[in-house]
Amino acid sequence: MLYSGLHAIWFYRGSHWLWQHNFKFLARGLSQVIRWITGVEIHPGAVIGHRFFIDHGMGVVIGETSEIGNDVTMYHGVTLGGISLNTGKRHPTLKDNIVVGSGAKILGAIEIGAGSRIGANAVVVKSVPPDSVVVGIPGQVINHGSHQTRETPDIHHDQLPDTLGQALQHMKKRLEYLEENLPVNEQSSPKLMRKEFRSD
Repeated sequence: MLYSGLHAIWFYRGSHWLWQHNFKFLARGLSQVIRWITGVEIHPGAVIGHRFFIDHGMGVVIGETSEIGNDVTMYHGVTLGGISLNTGKRHPTLKDNIVVGSGAKILGAIEIGAGSRIGANAVVVKSVPPDSVVVGIPGQVINHGSHQTRETPDIHHDQLPDTLGQALQHMKKRLEYLEENLPVNEQSSPKLMRKEFRSD
């Protein structure tokens, strides 16, 4: 009962009803008041399904044409944002059973497939297939499998792989291999080293 995210969703339902019945000024006014109180900004035009949960909530922004399915969990600092000022659909669509980690930014009229997990601080600008794991900037799909319905949200963000660390480790091993196998020594000139490198 004391969760600010829960309060934001309750009042969003009221402001959304006003928006749908063309009381748009009142709807926007109510959403701004709730933003000041809870730190969560949900545009009254957004469409949100059942059992949506915002954990902690502070800094969450959900744009006007966003669509969120059922059983979605979202952490603090998440943005569902637009990338243009054009009218029409310009915010993301999140399907069912999705977990969005803290600080993630999902931008544009893209679709996040059901059962996906968006890692903390990921920046997602392209659509994501169902049951995927997305990390990084820009967001990269690092795991994709068959959709599995979960009874509870999959919140194990500590188990997401470190893609940058893996890439750096691979580069380090490759560099070590090259250094061990290039026929050069400390007295070789840079010109000779380049020549020997090309000849291999």
